[in-house]
Amino acid sequence: MTSQTPPRWDLTNVYPSLSSPEYAAGFESLQSMVAELSAYLDTAEILDASAEPALLTEKLNGLVERFNAISELGNTIDAYIYSFVSTDSFNQEALKKLSEYEIAAVELEKTETRLMAWVGKLGDGLPQLTRLPGAAHEHAFFLQEIAEQSRYLMSQAEEELASELNLSGANGWGKLQNTIVSQHSVDFELDGKIEKLSMPANINLSSHPDEDVRRRAYEAEQTAWAGMREPAAAAMNGIKGAVNTLNKHRRRTDCLHSALDINRIDRATLEAMLSAVRQSLPMFRRYFHAKARLLGRERLPWWDLFAPVGRVTRTYTFEEARQFILENFNKFTPELAEFADHAFTHNWIDAEQRAGKTAGAFCMPLPAVKESRVLLSFDGSLDGVNTLAHELGHAFHNHCLYQANRTPIQHRLPMTMAETASIMCETIVSSAVLENAASDDERRAILDNALITDSQVVVDIYSRFLFEKEVFERRESAELSADDLCGIMTRVQKESYGDGLDENHLHPYMWVWKPHYYDALLSFYNFPYTFGLLFGIGLFAIYQQRGTEFIPQYKALLAGTGMDRAAEIADGFGINIRQPEFWQNSIGIIGQRLEKYIALID
Repeated sequence: MTSQTPPRWDLTNVYPSLSSPEYAAGFESLQSMVAELSAYLDTAEILDASAEPALLTEKLNGLVERFNAISELGNTIDAYIYSFVSTDSFNQEALKKLSEYEIAAVELEKTETRLMAWVGKLGDGLPQLTRLPGAAHEHAFFLQEIAEQSRYLMSQAEEELASELNLSGANGWGKLQNTIVSQHSVDFELDGKIEKLSMPANINLSSHPDEDVRRRAYEAEQTAWAGMREPAAAAMNGIKGAVNTLNKHRRRTDCLHSALDINRIDRATLEAMLSAVRQSLPMFRRYFHAKARLLGRERLPWWDLFAPVGRVTRTYTFEEARQFILENFNKFTPELAEFADHAFTHNWIDAEQRAGKTAGAFCMPLPAVKESRVLLSFDGSLDGVNTLAHELGHAFHNHCLYQANRTPIQHRLPMTMAETASIMCETIVSSAVLENAASDDERRAILDNALITDSQVVVDIYSRFLFEKEVFERRESAELSADDLCGIMTRVQKESYGDGLDENHLHPYMWVWKPHYYDALLSFYNFPYTFGLLFGIGLFAIYQQRGTEFIPQYKALLAGTGMDRAAEIADGFGINIRQPEFWQNSIGIIGQRLEKYIALID
């Protein structure tokens, strides 16, 4: 790695290669462990709630221990394969290995469904069975949770059929969307040269300092998505239709029901947060109006949403970004800086922009080696620095879980709480950038970058929530055409952004490329980001009040995020997330940034 070249990640400490004997042995071991778990479950299923409590507890202990071992190996293999697929969708060997893994994972999914059903049958006696020392006691929350979720299972035969059909159904549609988006590139003139840009690289031009470049990149993007709209619409209909069908047969209340349970929140919490979001929309429109004035426009077109403002157009080499992040992580706690330095030094990060690479950014855990890997497409912008800090926050969250010896089951985090450390780390870095500003012009540029992120996670995420909810509801009665999907997207953007944007230049094709809509197992991959941002801002405010004494409490919170529901975890910090006040207070902190920004303009 040079200071000018963003790195690629290294996973050779997991397996030497996809074709190595070590990988083959690991995959074979996983299949054997799943078969053994199934056989062990056979011996448990002959027991009912009237059996000897000591025997039932023994069976629960054995099931938890086996499921943990399988999860550790399976999650590691899954992440290892995905490290190739996400960075090179042209890799046929990786795609084949992914298909093989998914077929094997169906057997685990079937066994997990059986486990849920059996634990559910233990009924009111389950709390008593988990009081004795052992694995069941240590995983009492997990067992109680799956017992509750067992109420929404179909028959065993139906659940097994659904798992098998998912491979060629919803999962196949998701692969199609990822393939067409990740493999597409556009010819684009930049600095007098025609370059072939991957779609992530083209999207990154939305923050280019030259308005002509931003506009042409937006137009190129719209043209590209228009060419993919029909297969993307087919994928959307296939996935949402399959989810609706399963929700109906599982007796789910509506399309939101499973998403709330997966995220370990209730409707009161979601509505409290969304209520605060709706109340904040006029505030964010003030920001869009102010930015439009600054750029000499009456209304912002979509391509100016991410436009940098002011004369500060500094870019960062990857090495400069690294040093800046380490310096400011160290001010929070040296442990965070040491951890991040280890991630940089040991090539945990894939930051290079290239064709075939998945758009966006993410962090994935590798439980067998107790490490993480981070993916992003680093473009040298301040937003790129913030994204890098954000994803390293996820990795630090995993680190805290590993340090606390949390098992793979206890490592199952709801997205609502999974954003806690990432938002904290991003806030640390963005706050440091603002503190180091040398002029009002620079402060304005930095505040604008922060408000871009805030408005995306609050306003744009709200539009995506409205979009997905309407798609689910309308899909119940008929398929939606590409025109229908574009129409819904345009309408919800108008509802969310209001008169803050030029309604003639919105983004009707946002639904084509966002991978979040194409995961049949995780619907509404949107509102948890808003939850994470506002919860993280609230925690940062507590940190500013308490100082260093906050750090051990914060690490304990991170280590416990897989051990309870979100409301109970928040209660530990004196936070009531079922009331709008907490969310309004966090949005109020964003409002303070906005007032500083406007003061630097007017």
